[in-house]
Amino acid sequence: MSVLAFDRPISPRVPLAWRNLVADKKRLFRSSAGIAFAVLLMLVQLGFERSFFDASLSAVRELDGDLFVMSASKYRFGTRDPFPHGELATMGKVSGIASAAPLYLDWQDFFWTSPVDNKPHLVRVFAFDPNAPPVFLLSGIADQQGSLKTNDTVLIDSRSRRFLGMDGDVTDAKLNGESVHVAGKFALGPDFMSDGTVVMNDRLFASFFRMNPVTMPVETAVIKLKPGEDVSAAQQRLIAELPLTLRVMTKAGIVEFERKFQADLSSAAPIFWLGALVGFVVGTLISYQIIYTDLSDRLPQYATLKGIGYENAYLIASVLRQALLTGIAGYIPAWLLCLLVYRVIAAIALLPLHMTPQLTLVSLALTLGMCVLAGTIAIRQVIAADPAEIF
Repeated sequence: MSVLAFDRPISPRVPLAWRNLVADKKRLFRSSAGIAFAVLLMLVQLGFERSFFDASLSAVRELDGDLFVMSASKYRFGTRDPFPHGELATMGKVSGIASAAPLYLDWQDFFWTSPVDNKPHLVRVFAFDPNAPPVFLLSGIADQQGSLKTNDTVLIDSRSRRFLGMDGDVTDAKLNGESVHVAGKFALGPDFMSDGTVVMNDRLFASFFRMNPVTMPVETAVIKLKPGEDVSAAQQRLIAELPLTLRVMTKAGIVEFERKFQADLSSAAPIFWLGALVGFVVGTLISYQIIYTDLSDRLPQYATLKGIGYENAYLIASVLRQALLTGIAGYIPAWLLCLLVYRVIAAIALLPLHMTPQLTLVSLALTLGMCVLAGTIAIRQVIAADPAEIF
């Protein structure tokens, strides 16, 4: 008696959810397109929210100092609330302080006459003493600080919005109607409050306000410590010597100070999150319609499974797995398309709009969440399916 052996590979078991997903290619394409639309909407809104924070913090992150002193009543970096110039002398006497350089800022009083349309446009202005230690890390400002020693010279932001004309070949311009010479350029970029930035020395800044730079109120003092000094200890010494009307912060502290304002008090961030929520709701409705229609068409299949003994737990798990796979099928093309959308918007709006791992994970979680939610709502008809009634 002989035994016949067949060397035939055993196919791995294919999950029901995957079989149902790819059974109808046209339906899969339509489903992916519908979900991708909602995902793209969420990605764009979340991307704008992230670029809003990055643009708002760009100038603060470029400050070159160990400690920073501002008025205690100042609720954000980007607003005018100066303190007396005489406090700088007190800061310089504190042990461990190498320098206390004044930084002057303005967002409301300077108008740049654009060579593009010959019209005045509001710009942001930073000013400092060019003979003091650098107050900015940004290349184009720190390495060209010496060129600001002439009273009528300025540096301009080459990444300012194009209607300002700062990205062109500009050597002479008008600021508040006064002629200034452009000594160089730097690349900072605009934010949601300012279209462009001009940097000048403290004497030129004071002349626009008819003030003496020696007594002119200071917006922010940029403190640098002596080598080897502990930042926290120096901060405590400064706090002890300065009046309660002043706030002393580290570099991380001033960045967090500005970020917290934008997150908690600014109306822009909630608007973008509301847009993302709208995308989530739209995506949930689209996913529900897709999953509900698919379950209705396959109801006899699920009824048969129930009739041969499969429990509801298996069917529920299969439907939810299919919902997750549907979400992934829509997420991948949306993510790839969003890279192009970000690139186009960033080039037009000059905003730091780019994909990040955090943004990818958050948007993927929202996508899978909306699909699972839709599947959970639609699964009721599978649970209620009675094989005797269907057949």
